[in-house]
Amino acid sequence: MLSPEPAKVSYYEKRKAVFPKVVSGPFRRFKWLMLVVTLGIYYLTPWLRWDRGPYAPDQAVLVDLANRRFYMFSIEIWPHEFYFVAGLLIMAGIGLFLITSAFGRAWCGYSCPQTIWTDLFQHVDRLIDGDRNAQLKLEAGPWNAAKLFKRGLKWSIYLAISFWTGGAWIMYFADAPTLTVDFWTGQAAPVAYATVAVLTATTFIFGGFMREQVCIYMCPWPRIQTAMLDEKSLIVTYKDWRGEQRGSVKAKERQPDVIGDCVDCNQCVAVCPTGYDIRNGPDIACITCGLCIDACDKVMVQLDRPRGLIDYATLEDCEHERAGGQRRSILKTALHWRTLAYFGVWAAIGAGLLFALGTRTRIDLSVAKDRNPPFMLLSNGEVRNDYTIKLRNMEARPRPMSVTLEGLPGAVMWTDEMGRESASRELQFTVAPDQTKPVRVYVVAPQGTEEEEFTFVLAARDREAGGDRAETRFDAPEEDHDE
Repeated sequence: MLSPEPAKVSYYEKRKAVFPKVVSGPFRRFKWLMLVVTLGIYYLTPWLRWDRGPYAPDQAVLVDLANRRFYMFSIEIWPHEFYFVAGLLIMAGIGLFLITSAFGRAWCGYSCPQTIWTDLFQHVDRLIDGDRNAQLKLEAGPWNAAKLFKRGLKWSIYLAISFWTGGAWIMYFADAPTLTVDFWTGQAAPVAYATVAVLTATTFIFGGFMREQVCIYMCPWPRIQTAMLDEKSLIVTYKDWRGEQRGSVKAKERQPDVIGDCVDCNQCVAVCPTGYDIRNGPDIACITCGLCIDACDKVMVQLDRPRGLIDYATLEDCEHERAGGQRRSILKTALHWRTLAYFGVWAAIGAGLLFALGTRTRIDLSVAKDRNPPFMLLSNGEVRNDYTIKLRNMEARPRPMSVTLEGLPGAVMWTDEMGRESASRELQFTVAPDQTKPVRVYVVAPQGTEEEEFTFVLAARDREAGGDRAETRFDAPEEDHDE
């Protein structure tokens, strides 16, 4: 007897489009605030000006790849100061841990770029197609002239927003007004057009069509966040002990001790941007935006029942409330030892960066010794070593500087421009604004000098103090000890 053929198992589920319903309430207002603030910062920041003097760019925030500089208002970061950028990235990572520890998945719900642009595109949907019911009707309807017009108009707005998004990004890497003119006149670099094309396509696809799939399936951060959450973490949660058993208003009137507060209106699902039913419990699909709380509270007020059937609370507080106690405030809930530990580390790194930023010198010296040959023995018995020194002026004005020798008694130095006849233990230079000046330096020590360490000392010669030191080695022939 033949065994029945095993049933085919599908590991693919076709996406079910989500059409969130418009809702009002404190969480929705906060999302509006975050939408306006974050998009305003992103689109407008490249156009802000900041006067750094005649020798530096006046764009407030600029990643100047050509000259290897990073400008942020009054702060200028050079390549050798990349530790500031690394520190900021570490602070950003710890900041995400801090936010998650204090307020759960608040980053996903309010500040994540995918959330921001998805929210923006969903408002475009409502503007063109109407609210949830109208969108559902249009989606199920035939492709007639009206539907084609609305789809074309909506997707055109998607494309315009996406193009603006990609265009805003490249403005951070060059002077925004100049690059805008070059871009539209065809004079911009090919990488600018390629970058705009890629970002336009990704924004159009991710924000317009993939939306919740990016959050649920593609993004690794929700999985990291869920591993960080416990019963003390603030999450959006459904109080099943209060809502179940679900029933209508009339059923509640007939059986008040059996039927819970949930009337199964599905408003919490209708407003969710990922289409998740929070009554099924915490899940990776919940981005903790709180819109379901706004929707449920509105229904509870209409039914003259207490707010908070769906609430922003910890599981620990929910259990305490279930037992008849009073829940703690969100501030007290957020201030537990883990949050304070994250904040301590985050603040310590920030304080360290501020200290380093405030105490750094604006002139810098680096020295590279020639290795081949390590030294030259002159005809009069003197020993010469050759070095390439780099004088760095990190200010937007010319800086007069001096370089002196410390150690190596009797030694003098000169450059190609000076000549041997002008050799001394101190050299003077003027370094152009925001530039690094390489100089070829020849150091000569008297006959009999042995190999030893010495120091080049850089000092400013203007009204502002500052300087740097660079230790190096002077090579000399070994003495012959044979008798």
